Amino acid sequence: MTSVSVVTLAKGRPDHLVNVVHGLVRQTRLPEELIVAVMQDEDYVLPDAPFPIRQIRIADAALPLAAARNAAARLAQGDVLVFLDMDCIPTPDLVGDYATLMADFDGLLMGEVMYLPGGATRTWDFERFAEVAVRHSDRRGPPPQGREICADYRCFWSLNFAMRRATFLDLGGFDERYCGYGGEDTDFGKMLDQAGVPIAWIKGGLAYHQYHPHHMPPVHHIDSVVRNAQLFEAKWGYRTMGHWLHAFRLMGLIDDTAGQPIRILRRPDADDLALTGQQSHQPYANTASVIRQLEAAQRRDARVEQGAVVAA
Repeated sequence: MTSVSVVTLAKGRPDHLVNVVHGLVRQTRLPEELIVAVMQDEDYVLPDAPFPIRQIRIADAALPLAAARNAAARLAQGDVLVFLDMDCIPTPDLVGDYATLMADFDGLLMGEVMYLPGGATRTWDFERFAEVAVRHSDRRGPPPQGREICADYRCFWSLNFAMRRATFLDLGGFDERYCGYGGEDTDFGKMLDQAGVPIAWIKGGLAYHQYHPHHMPPVHHIDSVVRNAQLFEAKWGYRTMGHWLHAFRLMGLIDDTAGQPIRILRRPDADDLALTGQQSHQPYANTASVIRQLEAAQRRDARVEQGAVVAA
């Protein structure tokens, strides 16, 4: 039988990680272990589980997401690695779904993710989760059943995915030059694409993303987004995270002229944080809606400016 290790990264939000453990304890097919890559100074206090839980410290002042995933994968013992963000509560069939669909597939599988509003996890009830959770408007839904090959590596999202451990390690894992928020997902997807390793969506492997305040576009991570976009360009010949960079440009935060290094023109201020911040009634923050607001404001400004010129 295929053995499965669940891997997660953790910094802050201890209640969210506790909920991940509760979700794994309720699995119809238990994992062999949970590996937690801890990106803070203290280990977490976690509930007992019928499988080993190992916490490893990743020493870095920034968010070493790529290095943390790799370290956890190297430590894991399972044939299949399920990478699950600490914000994601696995539904009872998640581990079993991945184990079944990976049995005759050597590639990357992307499970379903639904988003919970604030307060939804005060009471543990998967039926209630299903009633209140919503799908991200910028992400496509799952196939009707089984697997469906994804032809665009840019769709890869590391929130909830699985691979055979041997394949992950043979590829070298995530590029550890990416540090902080942004870019390492798309880079890994590009590596898979170049290596001919298939990426597929699946029906199942469902996780519920727990609410927490966030910013989209991630103005609070502007330094790492800019740095990682330029690293991606140096490696592959073009920039990634274009929608975030576009929003930053509309906000007057950066100059991202093609062929030139990206320059940060100013730091995000309170207005920028208010514009991009997730509201308490929103299950997720949305870059596309912010871009629509910025582009509409730009058009209004252009009309006002044109009117002033005509009047003069």
